[in-house]
Amino acid sequence: MNGNDRSIAGFTMLAHGTFHTYELSIPLFIVIWLDVFDVSAFVLGVVVSVGYGLIGVGALPSGVLADQYGSRRLIVAAVVGMGGGFFLLALAPNVYTLCGAIVVWGAAASIYHPAGLSLISRGAEERGTVFAYHGVGGNVGTAFGPLLAALLLVFFDWRIVIVALAIPAVVVVAVGSAIEFDETAATAADGGERPDTHDSDDGFDLGGIVADSRLLFTTGFALAFVIVMLYGTYYRGLLTFMPDMIANLPQFSTYTVMGQAAEPAQYIYTGLLMVGILGQYAGGRITDHIRTEYALLATLTSLAVLAVVFLPAAGWGVVPFLTVCAILGFCLYATAPIYQVVIAEYAAEDVHGLSYGFTYLGMFGVGAGGAALAGALLTYFSAAVLLGTLGAIALLAAGLVVVVLEFV
Repeated sequence: MNGNDRSIAGFTMLAHGTFHTYELSIPLFIVIWLDVFDVSAFVLGVVVSVGYGLIGVGALPSGVLADQYGSRRLIVAAVVGMGGGFFLLALAPNVYTLCGAIVVWGAAASIYHPAGLSLISRGAEERGTVFAYHGVGGNVGTAFGPLLAALLLVFFDWRIVIVALAIPAVVVVAVGSAIEFDETAATAADGGERPDTHDSDDGFDLGGIVADSRLLFTTGFALAFVIVMLYGTYYRGLLTFMPDMIANLPQFSTYTVMGQAAEPAQYIYTGLLMVGILGQYAGGRITDHIRTEYALLATLTSLAVLAVVFLPAAGWGVVPFLTVCAILGFCLYATAPIYQVVIAEYAAEDVHGLSYGFTYLGMFGVGAGGAALAGALLTYFSAAVLLGTLGAIALLAAGLVVVVLEFV
């Protein structure tokens, strides 16, 4: 990578890690909130879906803003808002104010992905490699954020732990704002026009946005969008209640450390996320060498199989179960950089922000319904029904990739 690519990679890795630290620490607190606020998994699933859903709803306007004004300021604003919103969770006295705090966090978090990914797609010349590093940064936050939370929860009240996790956002903003880079270097290198990333008096061109959206959805992007929605539902439905599902397995009951209760499920969950670091990197790098649709088909098919064997693997023994968890973490996160490159390939460069806005409307907006779906199936049916349903969703997404390969 050249210097500009490295700077973009470093900046987006920091911000991406912050996003996923908060996003995937929430499932650890769900186990606590079920008892503290005395609510069912269904109710809490709906509450969390509202906040996660806002990430998708806000993604579209964020993508439009990224196309008009550039990404740096949006990313900084996102990190500030995420840290502040997460801090508000510590003040929640009941489930209603908890929902309000999650809404604030979700609104701020919605800004990041369209701005960050459009920055990479327009600024990085080695796009696949930078996407890979971006994914690694996200998974460092994904793994070590929840791991830190799990360790702190052994010794401190959950509200104190949330406050501690909000502090790093300040550091990320200070460091990230000092990094210099050219937001449109790759577009310029390809001979394209540099989008105007400065303030404009023209405001939003609604007609232009509608026209660009119609053009976007007349290509293979429409099928890619549906695939991302299905993957987002699988992702959210699986991870939101995973610590709770593992905690209910008899092999992983609570034990005591220095007089404090510790949950093995929390460490298995964070271990799965840590393996995802390798998956993110491998998924991004492989897109530089093989057709991305084939890579996406492979990971989605694997996710379908892994969902079905997840619970039976617990009966095969601890080592087989942990192996399935590790492979699941790898495939789950390898999928992300692969579909991100697919989106870039099916959208014109001047609307990459808009395309990623739609993408994360599907991934985090529609996909947030996976949390409510998981809560409902766990409350009224069983974990086996939930995992079977998620496997079917991944298989449907894989089928749509075959359609893309055949007809687009």
